[in-house]
Amino acid sequence: MSLQVLAESTDDNLDIEVLRDVNGLTEHTSWAHGFMEFMGEYGMFAVLAALGLFAWWRARGRADHTVAVAGLIWAPLAALVAELANAPLRTWVDRPRPFLSHDGLHVLIEGKTDPSFASDHALTTMALAVGILLVDRRLGVFAVLASVFTGFSRLYVGVHYPTDVLAGFALGTFVALLGSMIVVRALVPVVRMVEQGPLRPLVATGPRPVA
Repeated sequence: MSLQVLAESTDDNLDIEVLRDVNGLTEHTSWAHGFMEFMGEYGMFAVLAALGLFAWWRARGRADHTVAVAGLIWAPLAALVAELANAPLRTWVDRPRPFLSHDGLHVLIEGKTDPSFASDHALTTMALAVGILLVDRRLGVFAVLASVFTGFSRLYVGVHYPTDVLAGFALGTFVALLGSMIVVRALVPVVRMVEQGPLRPLVATGPRPVA
């Protein structure tokens, strides 16, 4: 059964059941609606950006700073690549938003008419989070939790199925891991070049070593 047919079938499937359970929380948590709308749509990107900047600040002083900084450059690039990879996938699957196929959902963010699978928010935040995690495990754990919260919030506001979010997490993780083995290696020479010039503070701390 295709995802589109599944989305348009009865409510007797786990995907819509989980969505209804999470979205049903809105009936008892009206005080959190504004927070969940903002954080799920925009706020967690700001949190991840702050974590990425903090990771960069710490990475400059590491012994392996060239690799670490290259990894953190890759993190936002991974989110962009994952987003681009998702564009044809969403068109091909063409899964309607859950509220277009199922009645009774409390939709907090209006105007979402583009395909639902996979969740752009889930895949971009997870790509960023995994990119940070590969460089700084301590901050990366918080980044992954921020991404998971983003996925939860997309169910809470009623704009995605759980499988949309899980697919986004999987795609974002795959892109970040694959690119870390390819792109980061290519970025290291660029970081080393920057380290030798006037922009050295962007990639390393302390004085330039004497040749």
